[in-house]
Amino acid sequence: MNIPIVFEDDWLLVVNKPAGLLTVPTPKNESRTLTSILNKDAEERNLKYRLYPCHRIDRQTSGLLIYAKSKSVEAKLADAFRDRAVSKKYVAFVHGKLPKNIGQISSSIEGKSALTKYRVLEARSNYSVVEISPVTGRTNQIRIHFKSIQHPLVGEDKFAFRKDFALRFKRVCLHAKHLEFRHPETGNIVAVDSSLPEDMQKFLEGH
Repeated sequence: MNIPIVFEDDWLLVVNKPAGLLTVPTPKNESRTLTSILNKDAEERNLKYRLYPCHRIDRQTSGLLIYAKSKSVEAKLADAFRDRAVSKKYVAFVHGKLPKNIGQISSSIEGKSALTKYRVLEARSNYSVVEISPVTGRTNQIRIHFKSIQHPLVGEDKFAFRKDFALRFKRVCLHAKHLEFRHPETGNIVAVDSSLPEDMQKFLEGH
C-alpha cells in the first residue's frame, strides 16, 4: 500500500494516513495496521530501524501521523504531546451552521478536562467547514465535543445517529492537516501540512 511520506530524516517519519486504517492494533489484534505496513516495508528494504507511532488518530480519520525511528525519540515526542507542545490542526465538516465563527468547547470527557478550539472556514447550506485545534488530546475528543454542541461531524455514526441527518458520508469527515513541533534531536521547528484527501474534496464539490 502506498503511504505518502510528508517528512523524513534520521530520527522521524511523518506520513499521511489514509482513512480506514488503524494506527496500531486494538484489543481485537488486527494484523493489518499502518504501523505494521510501514515496518514490513522497512524490513523488506533492509532498513535498520523500527518505527514507533508518537500519537494516534482514529481509523476513520485521515491525515498526518508522526513516527519515531527509535524508542528514545518516541519517548521525547510523547512528552511533547503530553506537555501540549505539539500544535495540531484538523479540518472537519460538521452538520449545520455554528453559532459563532470562532469558539471553543470545554466540556470534560470521561471525567477529564478537554478543550477544543475552532474556526469556521466556510458555511455551506446545511454544513460548515471548520478548522479545529484540539488543545488536549482525549480519545475521540473532536467527535465528542462537536456532538455535545449539537453539530456532529458529517458521517458520524458512533456519537450520533446517521438517520437524523440528510447529509451522508462513508466515514467521519475529519482530516489531520497540520502539525508543528520542535524536533526532539535537532531543536529545529518542524511544520508539516497535508491537503484534503480526495473523498473530502469530492464531497465539497458535490455539496
